[in-house]
This record gives sequence, C-alpha cells and structure tokens, in this order.
Amino acid sequence: MCKMINYYKLTKKERLAFKVGLFTAYYACRRNKRGTHNALHFELNQEEEIASLCEDILSGTYQVGRSRAFIVLEPVQREIFAADFRDRVVHHYIIAHLEPIFERLFLHDSYSCRTGKGTHFGVSRVDKFIRSCSQNYTTDCYILKIDIQGFFMNIRKEILFEKVISIIKQRYKGFDKQLLMDLCRKVILHNPVPDCIVKGPQSNWEGLPSNKSLFSTGGRIGIPIGNLTSQVFANLYLNDFDQFVKRELKQKYYGRYVDDCILIHPSKEELKRLIPLLSSFLEENLGLRLHPKKIYLQHYTKGVAFTGVFIKPHRKYVGRRIQKKMSKAMLNDYRPVYRDDDQLTKENMAHWISSVNSYLGICKHYDTYRLRESLVRRFANDPVVVFDKAMCVVKQA
Repeated sequence: MCKMINYYKLTKKERLAFKVGLFTAYYACRRNKRGTHNALHFELNQEEEIASLCEDILSGTYQVGRSRAFIVLEPVQREIFAADFRDRVVHHYIIAHLEPIFERLFLHDSYSCRTGKGTHFGVSRVDKFIRSCSQNYTTDCYILKIDIQGFFMNIRKEILFEKVISIIKQRYKGFDKQLLMDLCRKVILHNPVPDCIVKGPQSNWEGLPSNKSLFSTGGRIGIPIGNLTSQVFANLYLNDFDQFVKRELKQKYYGRYVDDCILIHPSKEELKRLIPLLSSFLEENLGLRLHPKKIYLQHYTKGVAFTGVFIKPHRKYVGRRIQKKMSKAMLNDYRPVYRDDDQLTKENMAHWISSVNSYLGICKHYDTYRLRESLVRRFANDPVVVFDKAMCVVKQA
C-alpha cells in the first residue's frame, strides 16, 4: 500500500483511486509490450513495482528513468528513444486522463493516434474529399500535400508544455490536477539524451540527418519518437494549425495524419496562395518549417500518396513501400522456414502467418486483387500453407 504522504494533500480515498489508475495504466501498457525484457521484469513483481511508483509520484520524488536509443530502418531510417517500462505506465496514466479532453478539441479530420481514426479512415476521407470537390470527377480540382520538416525533432518543448498545462488548468476537473501537471512537466521537459542507453553500433546513425536526431537538438527542442505521450502530444501541438486552416483560411477539404497535410480545392492558384500562409503560421507560432522538397501540387487525376496508399479516381492502391514489405514477408521470410525442417516450428510458422495476414488485411481495403493473386499463386502447390478463396487470410495446411 502507498504510504500516508500528503505532498498533494490527497485523501485516503483519492490515493486509492490514484493507485487503481496506475494499475489500469499498467494493464493498458503491457498489452503490446508483454514480451519485452522490461515488461517481464516489471510483471514479476507488479504489485511492488506499482506500489513503489505510486509512492514516488505521491511524494513528488518521481523522476523519468533512462531511455534506450536505437535506429530502425523500416519504413525509413529513424531514431527511437524507448522509455523504460515504468515510465511507459506513467505515460498511459497521463494519456488516459487527458485524451478525452484533447478529443473534444481536435478536428474531425486529424487521423493519427485517435480511436476510430487511423490510416484507413484518413484514406477514405481524402478519397471522399476528392470526389466531392471534383463533383464526382466531372470538374477540375487540385491537391496540395505538404510535409513538416523533422517534425518530432523540432517541436518546442516549452510551447508544447504551455499548451498542455493551459488545457489542464481550464478543462481538467479531477482530484489529481496538480499531480497530472507535474507529471506532464517531467515527461515533456525531460531530455533523454544524457543518460540514455545506446543500442546498436554508432554506424547505425550514419546517414541520419542532424535535424532528425535528439543528439543534435540541445535538449530544449524535440520529443522522442516511440512514446505514447509523444504521439498524442504531437497531435495536440498541431491542433492550432488545424484550426487555422479550417477556421481562418476556410478550407473545407483538409486532413492531416501526423505531419502529412492535404488540402483540396477547385483552384490551383488558391492553393498556391495558401503555401506561404501555411509556412508563416508554422514558423511564427510553432517553430516548424515546411519541407521544401515535399510540397506536392497536382491535378486530382494525377493521384496522391497518403499514409502509404496511392489514391486515384475510382481506385486506391497500396504504395510501393507496402508492396515491397509484403513481398518480402511472404516470400523472402518464408524461404528459410520452407527449406529447413528444423526451422519449421509452430512458433516460426505462427509468426510468419501473423505477419502475412496483417499485410493481407491492409490490402483487402484497397484495389489489390492482382497483387495478392501474383503473390499467392507462388504458394499454389505448397504443402504447408493454404489461402482462402478471397486471398485475404493464410493458414497452416
């Protein structure tokens, strides 16, 4: 049980409610991280770990732990700072209490990290925008797609912190209001670089631009990719930009996924006029810049790539990156399993089937029959696996 600590002047009932909230956050946190070393270590003594975390937070002595820094190469080279599992529990506690408030502030057409939204929803909305603006492909309309340069690494921590604290002060009514503000301050303003644990050789960082690494930001700019709080807070950070586009610029057809923004309008000149206005707002209010090489402005018949899907009139295709990864998963990753009986274990087969089915699940939302057919045809006489007639699920023979 948590000790009788009055740093936040909570009643016994409130302390118990807080501890229950930490347990709820823990169960949400471990849902997709249960197989990791940190999660297993925490789970071995979960009650003691939660009690210790509860005591540290209620006494005001909680500090953010060490993160693990490493590089991932897929889908592109990125630097990840993975928080310690103990800190991830805190992240889930924060988001569980603030996300309902954020949801009431967000536009309907911001799609990232939101329940009921996501990539498929975003693609569907953009497709609908194009059809509506072009009057079902009968009149001209144009698509402007912009990207923010080094988005996560250029978020100003002080600006983000002020936004979060302002919302908590104005809208949050819970007993743990001050506690929540203190946790947000520690999480947002924390610099993970000085005491991080670097995984992998230094050569992994070769070729990564300096504006995409926290090691080059000095600690006051940039939030780590890989944390739940980073994803949700990044959405909040751009909410003022979303409101500016919709309310002040009066753009009816606008959507955003993370830092990829799309505007659709009947006039190409109008979209050209908007580019410097969008750029100025980002620089002056958020300290961000448009990527000069990722400004796309074309007639809708040329199509547009959005969240890994290429959208054209009357059809939607998965992008080349997904096609390559799907081909690799289905063919290259299966060959050693197929050729070597020693590797043909239930675990290996289950992992392969799960990976392939995830890609087939993505593909079934779009016009991919020929793609699936060409890949599945190679398994026509395979004695180990079988595909259903719709080629949307693979299972062991």
